[in-house]
Amino acid sequence: MVEIAATRRSQEAQLLDVATQLAQIAQVVGGSVTNNAGGVPGHDPVRIGAAVRARGLTPNVHVTCVRQDRNGLRKMLKDIHSLEIENVFAMTGDFPKSDAAAGVFDLDSVQLVHMIDELRQAGNPYWIAVAVSPFKYAEPDCVYQYLKLKKKIAAGANYAITQLGYDAKKFRELKRYVDDNIGPFPVLGNVYVLNGRVADKMVNGDLPGCWVSPKLQTIAKRESQDADKGLMARLERAARTVAILRGLGYAGAYLGGTHDAGHIRWIIQRAESLQPRWEELAEELTFAPERAFYLYESRTPASANRGIVPRFLDAMVNVFPVNRDSGLRRLLAKIFGWVDRKPALAHTLERFEAAIKSPLFGCQSCGNCVLGSMEYVCPQTCPKQMRNGPCGGANHQGTCEVDEKPCIWASVYERAKAANEVDRLSIYIPPPDRSLKGTSSWINYFLNRDVRPGDSHSLVRLSATKPAAMINLESPVKTAPAGKSRLLP
Repeated sequence: MVEIAATRRSQEAQLLDVATQLAQIAQVVGGSVTNNAGGVPGHDPVRIGAAVRARGLTPNVHVTCVRQDRNGLRKMLKDIHSLEIENVFAMTGDFPKSDAAAGVFDLDSVQLVHMIDELRQAGNPYWIAVAVSPFKYAEPDCVYQYLKLKKKIAAGANYAITQLGYDAKKFRELKRYVDDNIGPFPVLGNVYVLNGRVADKMVNGDLPGCWVSPKLQTIAKRESQDADKGLMARLERAARTVAILRGLGYAGAYLGGTHDAGHIRWIIQRAESLQPRWEELAEELTFAPERAFYLYESRTPASANRGIVPRFLDAMVNVFPVNRDSGLRRLLAKIFGWVDRKPALAHTLERFEAAIKSPLFGCQSCGNCVLGSMEYVCPQTCPKQMRNGPCGGANHQGTCEVDEKPCIWASVYERAKAANEVDRLSIYIPPPDRSLKGTSSWINYFLNRDVRPGDSHSLVRLSATKPAAMINLESPVKTAPAGKSRLLP
């Protein structure tokens, strides 16, 4: 699959010419149309996807949670269905570079997959790709990427595409994890034709989720001094990566960084000739930071101190079991029901609750408290308000792409590990009911108004994977029948 970067720098006519040329390459099964890449608005991905399809290339339209609430996302998905496009790439998306208030993030990527799957069950035949990044070198980031992949699969994903990295050991790690914990599930490896200019941006963290080591940056700069400005060197690196992916048993490659059909043909042909040497080439693709975490090699001890607040609150739940049907819960439900019928008193309770929870947890009065499912770390303190795990945008040290602070999910993981309860992090947390913002989550909890894990809005429980019948191992992309393309009006 080749990424079609639908940025404002590219003219629409150029993108469609690219699609025409890619459609003539037999090994290219589709064109993946970007949406808000790098946090910068580009061309309408639905419009470009429809036009790409008219050129004979199967489009894979990126659907992100940026700038649209769940109603806007549902409308976008219905527009995609009306154009008879089936392939969608569901992801959180990059935080907006400007106008941060426009970054809605009403859903996270797991919740988005769940929504798409519900529409699919209603008769819309979507084929869902999701992202996963093995190129995380801090333990919490790495483990959470794999836990979140399992959530996405349980929510309805059909195949995965890795984020960008240059480390064969991480490609191997992900494949082993999928084989051991999920079963037969197609994954495409991300292959990027890297030049010196883009390498500089990735080293500095300007492109969230994409990291290049200083060593590789130096190599890319040196290559740019060649007579061809490093073209053959970067094409060779891409071809070698494709050969490695094939040797490791990946379902295919997701190729970015070039739209040139001649370059893509060369990479494919060169990868085929390099195939017998893939293990040797894998030993050379080792651009990782120092003290990198590897799931099957690294051993890090759990913290001996989980924290006073989590331990105290868990003890309170054990002493006062209000999380299940009991006499105490029924009594409290009556009390909070009485308070709810008196608006002034209910507002006072909400202010009292916020006065306690805001300094302790950073509470923003969402009315749908899930602290107990997140090791008492508030998801509202995440700039993207993720509820099912971190996005892929944190850098290799675990720093948030938005505010340059440690990702909140590191605290969630470390506390769960200290309590020997990492498996609990795999529970699906549904999207909050936004109409409850500014109301007391205590009232909402005891009157069953809120949306939380285990209620009727939630997934039943994460399974190992979707049934094998859902998976197309020969080509993860659903290719469209000829003659059914339509353009947007």
